[in-house]
Amino acid sequence: MEYIYKPKGVCSNLITIELDGETIRKVEFAGGCSGNGRGISQLVKGRNAKEVIQSLRGVRCGTGKTSCPDQLSLALEQALEQEK
Repeated sequence: MEYIYKPKGVCSNLITIELDGETIRKVEFAGGCSGNGRGISQLVKGRNAKEVIQSLRGVRCGTGKTSCPDQLSLALEQALEQEK
């Protein structure tokens, strides 16, 4: 399943996720820091979405209230809900 999420409060403007059940097959960030987006994408590839949510939830960027990893955790939650 492919899921597209529009993040809020971060530099990236789109997160595209491919799931196979609860397994993350692919994550792509559009906009923002391409190195960080690609790095996060490689680190979560093949992992269980629920584990990644637990790891990334609440990560902040500087003094902001959220971050790209935190937004990815929200996107994964919504994608899992949609898959039900």
